[in-house]
Amino acid sequence: MTASRPIRIMRIIARLNIGGPAIHVALLTQKLAPPDYESRLVTGQIGADEGDMRYYAEERGVAPIIVPELGRALNPVRDLIAVIRLVRLMRAFKPDIVHTHTAKAGFAGRIAARISGVPVVVHTFHGHVFQGYFSRPLTRLFITFEWIAAYLSDTLIVLTEGLRRELSDQYHIARKRKFTVLPLGLDLEPFARQPRHTGAFRAAYRIPPDAPLIGLVGRLTAVKNHALFLDAAARVRRELPRARFVIVGDGELRAAIEQQIDQLNLRGCVTVTGWIKDTAPVYADLDALAISSLNEGTPVTVIEALAVGVPVVATAVGGLPDLLEGGAFGALVPSGDAAALADALIRVVNSPPPPDQIARAQSTIIDQYGIDRLVRDLDHLYRALLAKKGVR
Repeated sequence: MTASRPIRIMRIIARLNIGGPAIHVALLTQKLAPPDYESRLVTGQIGADEGDMRYYAEERGVAPIIVPELGRALNPVRDLIAVIRLVRLMRAFKPDIVHTHTAKAGFAGRIAARISGVPVVVHTFHGHVFQGYFSRPLTRLFITFEWIAAYLSDTLIVLTEGLRRELSDQYHIARKRKFTVLPLGLDLEPFARQPRHTGAFRAAYRIPPDAPLIGLVGRLTAVKNHALFLDAAARVRRELPRARFVIVGDGELRAAIEQQIDQLNLRGCVTVTGWIKDTAPVYADLDALAISSLNEGTPVTVIEALAVGVPVVATAVGGLPDLLEGGAFGALVPSGDAAALADALIRVVNSPPPPDQIARAQSTIIDQYGIDRLVRDLDHLYRALLAKKGVR
């Protein structure tokens, strides 16, 4: 790198499926731009049962480079091809920094970066796949892969202090000093200016304007534990017979979720919407957002909901206790406890947090999780890592 050209960054993610990581990498690729930076985003292909967020990147002027072998499925031959293709891209682009996101892209991308002689290699953990995803033997294999990849990294970014403790103390991926804590950064302006209780979402799905409405927003996948949410919904209905529930999202478990709705006799009060592109009006009409996950990093849905001013009830897993300030910004309940989740939702619906508490949560979330703050933090980190390597 010389003074005559910008810092070159190659950002790599397995796929741009619906979720926080896709939003995160699209925004960073957009924001870290000339004259100071030149960014390229490399991604694989999404699965047939996943929502595609490539539109989000393209709307922001980002044209991802597609490496099909980077997708979700594990295949030794395709994974080797992915590494080879990434090496070719790196040798052509000559990045100063390779920054990887998500597990598979992180492993392939960091190997390719070291083969290619890239000066600085960074990886972001948006969460991890060590709980609620795979069998125990496969999980141990992934932990080994992450340990190897951590050795190839200059620093490992985590979104919360809790996630750093978990990865270093529980799973021994690397020592604490190798981690850098940088909270997520999002474009929160559309959510901050969204008025509450407009009724547009309720009207679109024929939900009574005065019915208590509880929602869960996210992929329909096992780690989100929709079964717990529906069990809690059945309990809430016994205390609040007029309560309604919405599940916003889609995924491989949709048929099983629809079946559980029928088994619990909840068909008349639960609406499954599928993917919704503009979620701000959804949050606006909710009385509470529920998170029933077995494992989470820093869920974008919680940040967006708090930016709108929606009360949150979540399982105390992963980065959620840090995100919710130990319960100051939302109720935390034990993982897997349907009764506790239902009780907390009933309390929130019957006695919403006072306006000053909601306003404080909104203000803090917008200040801490805005994209401009993250760009500043990353700029400082990148320049420090390059200077440490003697790249000027």
